[in-house]
Amino acid sequence: MENMPKVKIGLVAVSRDCFPEALSVNRRKAVVEAYRKKYGEGDIYECPICIVESEIHMVQALEDIKKAGCNALCVYLGNFGPEISETLLAKHFEGPKMFIAAAEESQNDLSDGRGDAYCGMLNASYNLKLRHVKAYIPEYPVGTAEECADMINEFVPIARALIALSDLKIISFGPRPLNFLACNAPIKPLYDLGIEIEENSELDLFEAFNKHANDPRIPEVVKDMAAELGEGNKKPEVLEKLAQYELTLLDWIEAHKGYRKYVAIAGKCWPAFQTQFGFVPCYVNSRLTGRGIPVSCEVDIYGALSEFIGIAVSNDAVTLLDINNTVPEDMYKEAIEGKFNYTHRETFMGFHCGNTCSRKLTSYTMKNQKIMARSLPEEVTNGTLEGDIIPGDITFFRLQSTADTELRAYIAEGEVLPVATKSFGGIGVFAIPEMARFYRHVLIEGGFPHHGAVAFGHFGKALFEVFKYLGVNYIGFNQPKGMLYKTENPFG
Repeated sequence: MENMPKVKIGLVAVSRDCFPEALSVNRRKAVVEAYRKKYGEGDIYECPICIVESEIHMVQALEDIKKAGCNALCVYLGNFGPEISETLLAKHFEGPKMFIAAAEESQNDLSDGRGDAYCGMLNASYNLKLRHVKAYIPEYPVGTAEECADMINEFVPIARALIALSDLKIISFGPRPLNFLACNAPIKPLYDLGIEIEENSELDLFEAFNKHANDPRIPEVVKDMAAELGEGNKKPEVLEKLAQYELTLLDWIEAHKGYRKYVAIAGKCWPAFQTQFGFVPCYVNSRLTGRGIPVSCEVDIYGALSEFIGIAVSNDAVTLLDINNTVPEDMYKEAIEGKFNYTHRETFMGFHCGNTCSRKLTSYTMKNQKIMARSLPEEVTNGTLEGDIIPGDITFFRLQSTADTELRAYIAEGEVLPVATKSFGGIGVFAIPEMARFYRHVLIEGGFPHHGAVAFGHFGKALFEVFKYLGVNYIGFNQPKGMLYKTENPFG
C-alpha cells in the first residue's frame, strides 16, 4: 500500500548482570532465527553490539538501532533483565515498543540455564508504569523462541499503525453539510495524538480544481479509470472531470503535507459539490483509498482517521460505510435463515454512495448517485461506483472524539454474507454476532455516529491494541450473550 511506513523492528536483548549473559545472547539468536525462518528477513534487526546490562549499554544499543533505521523496538528479556536500563531504553526510543520474555527450555537445565524472565517481566512492567512509558505487552508475553517470533510478528501491524499516526496529516475540505452534525467532533484530540490537521474551504478546493483544467496528465488517468471500470464504465462522459479531480487531490497532498509523511483526507461531497463541480467524487475517493490514501465522505475527520488506522493494521484497502438499514424480513427468511447462524437482528446493511474500492466489490458499475439525483439533474450526480461488497470476514470499527474531547472507540468482528442486496450504492449484507445489543449499548449509548470503518478481515486484536496504546479508555465491542453491558437491563 502507498502512504504507509515500512516497519523495521530492532530486537534488543537485556540481561541482569547476576545472570549468565549467554542466556540472553543465545535466546536472542534463537528468536531471530525462528522469526526469519517463518516471516522472512525484512522487518527485524538483531542488535549485535551488546546485551543491555547497564545504562551505558542502553545508550549503545539505542544508537545502534537508530543507525540501523529501526522505527520500532522489541525489548527481549533473555533472563530476569535490568529493570532500570531496559525501561530507560524504551523511554528514550522514539517509536512504538514492545516487551517480551524468554520461557525456560528444559527441566534438565534449571540451574545455570534458568533465566527467571517470567519474574523479570513483572518488574519491567512495574518500572514502565513508574516512568509513564507506553509499551505493547502481549496477552501472554513469555514464550519459546518460536512463540516470541509470533508475538513480534503480531506487533508489526500495531507498530505500523502507531508509526503512521505519528507522522500523519489529515486534510479536510469543509464545512460539513447542513443538518449533518453526526460527524461533528472536536479536533483537539488529534493534536493530543500527535496528528496534524489542515482545514480548508471547499472553495479552496474548487479553485484548485479549476486550475487543473486541461492538465496534460488527464488523458492517462482517464485511460486508467476506463481500464479499471471495464464493462462497468457506464458514464464515460464524466471520466475527464473525475481525472481532473483526482489530480487536484494528489497535487494538493504533495503541496500541503509539509513535514508529514502520510496523509488522509476528509472530503466534501454535497450539497453544492455536484452543481459546482459537475459530478460526485465517490469513485475518486474509492481509487485513492484503494491505494492507501483514505478519503472519507461528508468531511468525516474521525472517519478518515479510522480508515487510515484500518489500512495500517490490515495493509489493505478499507471502506467507510453508513450502518444503514435493516435487512427486510422476507430477504432474511429467503437468503439467510437456516443457511447462516445469525438471527434477523444480527444482520443489517452497510452502505455508502460509491466510495468502496473496486477490489472490494463483487462487480461494479459507474452510475449516478440515486439519492442526489432525486432532487438534482442526473448529469451532475454521475461519478459513483455501485456494487455489492465482497462476502467474507470484516471488522467494523471507529475511533471518535466526544464533545468533551474524550477519545472513544468500538470494534466488532463479523462478516459480509454472500447475499444479493437488491439495492443501490456500494452496499453489503453484514452479520455481526449480538449486533442488536451492540447497536443499542455501544453505538447508541456511546454516542457514535452512523459512519463506521470496515477492514476486510478479522483485525480486532490488533485494532484493540492500537487503541489501547493510544490511551483510549473506552473500547466497546460486541459482547457475547450473558455478558451484560453497563446500561443493559438485566431483566431483559
